[in-house]
Amino acid sequence: MNQDITTITKDSLKQDLETFLFKHNRSSNSVNQILKAYEFAFDSHGDQKRKSGEPYIVHPIAVAKTLIELSCDDPTICAALLHDVMEDTEVSLEDMKKAFGEETTSLVDGVTKLGKLNFKSTEQEQANNFRKMLLAIAKDMRVVLVKLADRLNNMQTLDHLPEEKQKKIAQETLDIFAPLANRFGLNTIKIELEDLCLKYLHPIGYKKVNDIIKSKKSEREAQVKIVKERIRDILN
Repeated sequence: MNQDITTITKDSLKQDLETFLFKHNRSSNSVNQILKAYEFAFDSHGDQKRKSGEPYIVHPIAVAKTLIELSCDDPTICAALLHDVMEDTEVSLEDMKKAFGEETTSLVDGVTKLGKLNFKSTEQEQANNFRKMLLAIAKDMRVVLVKLADRLNNMQTLDHLPEEKQKKIAQETLDIFAPLANRFGLNTIKIELEDLCLKYLHPIGYKKVNDIIKSKKSEREAQVKIVKERIRDILN
């Protein structure tokens, strides 16, 4: 979320999401369905805040944007916007069904159930068993997609939690969610999850690697510039 926290309003977030949707070639009907879910989520979460102080709605929007970039269908994106509504607000399963129908509600319910699973062991065999159990509970694989996007945004905003909680969540992510992303062929998400895990589990090593990458940036950019000029000459 690039907006200043002091300028975040229901309308400004809606406009930003609408622009993002059209940028990713969603139809008008698709945009209308997704914006309906956004408004429902915004109103349901009300004044809830994240640890960062941002309005809570910023999180489900970020989750939805990840799935929009993956070209997921409307029910999946709506479920992303609504995924914490039944757990964190007074909205019931029946309320959700009346507003969004059986398919979207089933996805939201699936994500809610996955959120209640408690992973305790870091042993490889236990991690494998947990991933299998997670996939078994999520009868619709779209539920896992929402959960992966949810975990990605949680990892991206982990700075505001205590160090012990950061390490616990990072280890769980490395053992459970990064391998799941790999299994789903979501290589970009897998890599980002692993990078973020390294940041919290091995901060010194992460900093060294990050510094090396930054120091080589100008060198890489200069090389790319040379290649671009050569290609341009050939094309001319």
